[in-house]
Amino acid sequence: MKQKNDIPTGPAAGQYEESTDVLHAKLKEFFGFSSFKGNQEAVIRNVLSGKDTFVLMPTGGGKSLCYQLPALMMDGVAIIISPLIALMKNQVDAMRTFSADSGIAHFLNSSLNKTAVAQVRADVLAGKTKLLYFAPESLTKEDNVAFLRKIKISFYAIDEAHCISEWGHDFRPEYRRIRPIINEIGHAPLIALTATATPKVQLDIQKNLGMSDAAVFKSSFNRSNLYYEIRPKHNVDRDIIRFIKQNEGKSGIIYCLSRKKVEELAELLVANGIKALAYHAGMDAAARADNQDDFLMERVDVIVATIAFGMGIDKPDVRYVIHYDIPKSLEGYYQETGRAGRDGGEGHCLTFYSYKDIQKLEKFMQGKPVAEQEIGKLLLLETVSYAESSMCRRKTLLHYFGEEYTEDNCGNCDNCRKPKPKVDARKDLKLALTVLREIGDKFKVDHLVNILTGKVTAMVKSYGHNKLKSFGAGEEHDARYWGAVMRQALIMGLADKNIENYGLISINSRGEAYIASPVPVMITLDHDYDSEEQEAESSVPMKGGGAADEELFSMLKDLRKKVAKKNNLPPFVVFQDPSLEDMSIQYPITLEEMQNISGVGVGKARKFGEEFIKLIKAYVEEKEIIRPQDMVVKSVANKAGNKIFIIQSIDRKMDFEDIARAKDLEFDELLTEIEAIVNSGTRLDISYYINTYMDDDKAEDIYLYFKEDAESDSLDEAVEELGSDYTEEEIRLVRIRFICEQGN
Repeated sequence: MKQKNDIPTGPAAGQYEESTDVLHAKLKEFFGFSSFKGNQEAVIRNVLSGKDTFVLMPTGGGKSLCYQLPALMMDGVAIIISPLIALMKNQVDAMRTFSADSGIAHFLNSSLNKTAVAQVRADVLAGKTKLLYFAPESLTKEDNVAFLRKIKISFYAIDEAHCISEWGHDFRPEYRRIRPIINEIGHAPLIALTATATPKVQLDIQKNLGMSDAAVFKSSFNRSNLYYEIRPKHNVDRDIIRFIKQNEGKSGIIYCLSRKKVEELAELLVANGIKALAYHAGMDAAARADNQDDFLMERVDVIVATIAFGMGIDKPDVRYVIHYDIPKSLEGYYQETGRAGRDGGEGHCLTFYSYKDIQKLEKFMQGKPVAEQEIGKLLLLETVSYAESSMCRRKTLLHYFGEEYTEDNCGNCDNCRKPKPKVDARKDLKLALTVLREIGDKFKVDHLVNILTGKVTAMVKSYGHNKLKSFGAGEEHDARYWGAVMRQALIMGLADKNIENYGLISINSRGEAYIASPVPVMITLDHDYDSEEQEAESSVPMKGGGAADEELFSMLKDLRKKVAKKNNLPPFVVFQDPSLEDMSIQYPITLEEMQNISGVGVGKARKFGEEFIKLIKAYVEEKEIIRPQDMVVKSVANKAGNKIFIIQSIDRKMDFEDIARAKDLEFDELLTEIEAIVNSGTRLDISYYINTYMDDDKAEDIYLYFKEDAESDSLDEAVEELGSDYTEEEIRLVRIRFICEQGN
């Protein structure tokens, strides 16, 4: 495999060997640019010389030009294989702006009627068309193969080539049929292009396309203008609304994993005065196209989307990309965040992370083939490592894509701007691996953690692990800490998770080597997102009917004294204490808002309000206070219909999976709906479902726990107390039955 980062030398293998002057003249003539970016010129020369070419270039690096310019210069038609109809349309429209003849570029896909297909073929046969776009599904159709055999093909371009690889984040099985179809149509040089490929994915692509000898042009994956930030996933809707309002008028994309969440969030943003639209594959094609155009034409500021949106969308001034849910892989994360700041300007990449989301993604994989599960879970581990790591995020990302970043501090990610304390966990990691070796490969992390912390559970007793010398050897740390140590062991490849019996862990040869010769392993103490979520809940200075802000209240009393003294009045005449207390709850920063404070009114607001408003405004800005006036997150979902349907369905003893499917809910979302119904006092009889779903003994154990042992209805406490033999779903179901029977 040849690795290239400059212009290929030696005799031309094809029909073109253009001088620099000619190539630059064509660039100016067709596209209006006076110079190439990065590796573009070297890539184009390789394509013009008729050689296979592999291009790794980050989003915004100018991949499209690498095949567009050669296509315009060479004899015949370039066949461009692209995964999305929206992407094809976007590129065809762009190419037509560079030519007086609209036939210069066409696409053939399922969106065209027979008349349109006939027009495309006529333009191709007449020699008007230089670029012909196909989806891989359309390329394989017999009539298209027969048509392409009749024409001269200059080269094949496979865009978004990572779709070929099972290890890529957008794996498309039909992409694996491209090489056999090309062989059937007729030989021509290949150019494969992608913005995201690890060394493994790169090898997989080249092997599958039969282009192992291709010249490889790899640009740096470093996007120095992008700011990478991970936040704990707490009250995400409010945080997102606040972030967008702080960046008013800027273009942004918000990615969610489910279509349902896309629609709910878009609706919520609109209800809160934000110009937003939804985009996902389940929408009507015309609606998707309209929403995309509205975003490109800046009639809306925000698109809320699944990953279906954005691939190849050429909008250079997207100023932020928000991930509501953590992506399934770092490739997906890199490509989606890469849509920010393509013009080199500001690009804020904000991701909300909770380890519960990772567990949910793992659960979704359970019905898939084992090989696919193995790949998916390994990719997820990389995502966890990135999210929880205290290292420079830029260094972590570039290392993942096989590129070394030598700076210790990039200055443009949350970990570098706000470095977090770390401890050397080498001694604890060695201890955990030693105990894991001792107990063997039949247990999950939580069982190992129970042994380390000295917690006697039924399972620990039944295996006699409470009699081990190592039992309680790590009791100076809590379960959360040991969980982090073992995650680190898995991420470092010192222990393995059993794929078929997922969750069971075992030590491997690298772990054995670590026990023999431990090296420092730095673990971040304060990237515990679960506790950060709880901390955020208790510390967010957002008022609105709750307790007054005591610091502000004290400052307002001091100011009242000064104003009273200046006006030679008793302080209570200026404002009474209840008025100051209301100010320290409502944070008024305009005269109109001050008039609405208890006991103030128009006269007092005009007479005394200005200095108080000035103080409150400065305080709000300094403390980054979320004011209720700014952050009234209006609810838009009317769940009454869902509630009635669920109650009636349970009365009819419908299967829960059928109820969830009927309302387009995930199973855990259905349970949340049922919990809300039950907690409001409605009694439901779900015994029929529990009896078919789980063993009587299990159900009885959980029921007795809530009846006799539980101090609260906390799910986390129940999971910890009951142990790994009971799933969260089982505990939630029995808890619902318990509340109905004992409380409603």
